[in-house]
This record gives sequence, structure tokens and C-alpha cells, in this order.
Amino acid sequence: MKIGIIIGRIGGVDGVALETEKWIEVLQRMGHEIFIISGQFEGRKIDCQHETRVQEMSFFSPESYWEQKKAYFNPDYDEDELLEHLLLYAKVIEHKIIEWAKKHSLQLLISENASALPSHISMGLAIKKAVEKLQIPTITHDHDFAWERGNRYVSPHKKINEIVKETFPLQLPNSFHAVINLQAHKTLKEKYNRDSIVVPNVMDFDKTFGEITDHNKDLRKDLGLDDDDILLFQITRIVRRKGIETAIRLIHLLNDPKIKLIITGNYADDAGSEYYMELVELIHELKISKQVHFAYHSFSNRGLAGSANEKNYSLSDAYAHARACTYFSTYEGFGNAFVEAVLAKKPIFVNNYKPVYWPDIGSLGFKTVMLEDNKITDSALEEIKDIIYHDKRNKEIGEYNYQLGEKYFSYDTLEKKLTKLIDLATKQNI
Repeated sequence: MKIGIIIGRIGGVDGVALETEKWIEVLQRMGHEIFIISGQFEGRKIDCQHETRVQEMSFFSPESYWEQKKAYFNPDYDEDELLEHLLLYAKVIEHKIIEWAKKHSLQLLISENASALPSHISMGLAIKKAVEKLQIPTITHDHDFAWERGNRYVSPHKKINEIVKETFPLQLPNSFHAVINLQAHKTLKEKYNRDSIVVPNVMDFDKTFGEITDHNKDLRKDLGLDDDDILLFQITRIVRRKGIETAIRLIHLLNDPKIKLIITGNYADDAGSEYYMELVELIHELKISKQVHFAYHSFSNRGLAGSANEKNYSLSDAYAHARACTYFSTYEGFGNAFVEAVLAKKPIFVNNYKPVYWPDIGSLGFKTVMLEDNKITDSALEEIKDIIYHDKRNKEIGEYNYQLGEKYFSYDTLEKKLTKLIDLATKQNI
């Protein structure tokens, strides 16, 4: 089958882009031919036969940037100019999507979050019109919705809010939804009476990951660490919802100078570096500056595989040297870092982050040290020490979670879900 992927940006490290790459890989493995239309191909050469760039679809295009500012952040009193702009560029994008779909004789479309989150309003409008006119079965891969972001996508303009409500999510008879967690599945049904299939984020359990290699064997030395240091890794970006302050407090409570916390992500998404500075102040207050390392400069910004630059390590390299991983998020749409740690056979210390962790992951039986509201109790601390200091216990947990992860979060799981989704979408009476 010829399948078309519609996405604002592909090739980046955000969850939508990464999961889309996995979908593409599995769909190709299933024998489908994949075509991509996007506003941005980040860090990759465009395959002109299968990939089409439409500048207006980029989140960073002047058109998209202007409409976001005027719709949400810096609105004018008169909304007529904004509405005229939206309709104009929606028409431009719609025409290019229809032209692309007809050129490649596409039989199925997949909209990657572009029909769920109104972060590019004119693109969402364009997809709706194009799908309506083409009458091609369409799957919307809905990673997150406007109502999950508080007031972020609430406009002072009544008509803009009406457009968002009518367009995000897509609600056409020839469209079907894939969501990433049970809460989204439930809420979509309650708000819009739309059915959906829950498709979790996955990893490729058939590939080597998180193992010591010739490339990463000197990672400790390059980070200025000793061979006998015990490394806990926080493999996330530095943003407030990641709960990194809990990982820092854990280091303090463990009271062992050989235990180090390595934070791999940067603070580029932390507005004004406010949260980062709070973390720095906490580290100095607890007097553990020698035990907490911000190491974003040593890790690649793209993907999970190793880098050709020996000083630029991958996430896989980070997991290879981890004794365990800290993941004390307060909110996640799913939690890629959790599945990565499972794939790497590393124990995880986790907060029961809302709304996903327990319903979608923890209840499946994974062995973790789970906190509630990021409170490190005495019993949790003792359990963490047991896992850190006892090799047998550490390895048993890693192996157990790996087997469970392979069952629930592998490419085989994704293939089964995609088979069901495609069957439902293509057999609808449209």
C-alpha cells in the first residue's frame, strides 16, 4: 500500500518526530511504500522520490510563527486579518497536500499530531479540507491534545477557539484515531464521541542498545569521572516537569560521594533558564556540586545511535554506563525515557507521573522504585540502595523489565497495532 505521512517536522528529537520514524520503519517492514510531506526535514537529506518539503507547513515558517503569535501570545483586537491569513495559507497547504497525494496515488494518509495539537492552525485546517476532498482513509496519530496543555491553546478570539474545537482533533467519517495513552482514549470518547486505538511508544528490541563498546568505553574518563564511580543517569531535557530536583535530593540522601548524577539533556527549552538555575542553587545548597554533572555538551542532539565524533556520545552510550536511571517526571504523554531504560536493562527510579505511568506502564508489572508526588520515603531510599549496591538484584531487575518491555513496547507490538489501525481505517464505509 502507498501511505502518505503528513508532519510539521521530521528528523528532530521531539517525541512526535522520533515515534514517526519508528512508525515509518515498521510500516516499511510490513511492505508498505511510504511518502512524507513536511515543513522541515531536520538533519537529513531529502529523498526527492519519497519526501516532499512544503515550506508553509514548518512550525518555524513566517506564516506559522505569525499566526501563533496573533492567535495566542500577542493577539490584535481585530481578528479579521488573522482569519484571512489562516484561510489563505490553509488553502495553499491544502492544494499542495492534494497535489502530493494524487501524484503518488496514495491509498492511506497518516497525520502526525498535526490534526491533534493546534500548534499550526492553518496546517490543521488544510489537512481537514484535503482529507475531506480526497476521501482517502486517514489515521491521525494523536500524541497530545489542546486540552492537555492548560491555557496554552486558548485564544482571546472566539472564532479561533471555534476553529480549534472543530478542527483539532480531526472528526471526519474517513478518519480514525491512534492515541498514545489510556487517558487520551477516554477523554477523546467523552469530549467528541470518537473511538481510538491506544498505540504506546515503542523501541526496537532487536537492536543492540545500552552496551559498552569501543566507541563509548572512555565515556567516564571524558566526563572526568573515576572508574569506580557509581553513575545514575537522568536522560531527559532540563524542563520543570522532569522533576530533576528529586534526583538531586536523592543523591544528597544517599550520602555516598562515589555516587554521581549525570544529566544528559540541555536547558534549551527552559524559558529564561529559570528551572536550570533553581537546580544549580539546590546543588550548591546541598553541597553536592562534585556529584552532579550537567553533561549535555558530550551527548549528541539527534537520535539514539553512536556518533562518529568520539567526544560526542549517544543516548545508548549513556545507558551503557548507567547503574540505574532517575525518571521523576510529574507529567508525560507517555515516557520514552522509561522504555529506553527498559531496553538498556537498567533499573529505574520513577515518580508515578500523571496521567500515564500507572495505568499504561506501571500496572503491567514493571519492577521499579516508584515514588508518589516525588516524596522519597525511608523505605524507597532503602530499596534504591539495595538496587544500587547489589549486582545480582540490579541485573535481575534489568532482565525482568526487559522481557516485559519486549512483550508490550516492541516493534512487534507496534506492527500488530498498525495492522489493526490500517484494517479499520481502510474498511470504513466512506
